[in-house]
Amino acid sequence: MEEVEQRDARPSGSARRPATSKSALAFTALKREIMLGELPPGRLLVELELATRFGCSQGTVREALLQLQDEGLVQRNGYRGTQVSPCTPEEAVELFRIRQSIECRGIVHVLRHPSRTLVSDLKEMLAGMVEAAGQGDELQLAAIDRDFHARIFADARLDALDPILRRCLIHNHRFKISRSLEPRDLSQTARRHEPIVAAIEARDLEAASSALFHHIATIVDFGPNVFPEQLQ
Repeated sequence: MEEVEQRDARPSGSARRPATSKSALAFTALKREIMLGELPPGRLLVELELATRFGCSQGTVREALLQLQDEGLVQRNGYRGTQVSPCTPEEAVELFRIRQSIECRGIVHVLRHPSRTLVSDLKEMLAGMVEAAGQGDELQLAAIDRDFHARIFADARLDALDPILRRCLIHNHRFKISRSLEPRDLSQTARRHEPIVAAIEARDLEAASSALFHHIATIVDFGPNVFPEQLQ
């Protein structure tokens, strides 16, 4: 069995643009607030105000905003400043469809030559999700969830698609959290990944493809199904 080197689990923007500690602090805080909806779509983010808030320079804030832009969470529009990106059902549906295509096609490549650490890595991440669920930390659970799916796709060795998948994962979770009207069973959310791990461990392509498809298609209740033509 050919071993594949595990990829860096950091977001692609962070990997490309090293951040200072204050920039990382600002990035993490702002990302959390955007993901939770505390900074709603369209909110203007003023560099001077943020610099005062985080006790740093505007240049440091700009580093954080550029990272958020890399992840599609803000839009920088020149003289109009930086605004929190929209989070619409229409955009979310298309991102779910793109993600489904990437992951379900990617698993074919993964199971041809999975790395020796893939299953153990996934089980470790699953345990981390269960622990985060027990602590009621939905954002940490979501972060590990993204690493889980990115780890699977790393073994597909389709590098050009990796940043696209990561963008989809971030916005899937942002939309899911924004749609939450009542507290969710986070333990159930974590354990939804168990069939994926079991299918990969068994090297069962049909079961892995089915588990991934069902997992993505049932992440959030849109009303009309995201994939109606495929689930009829």
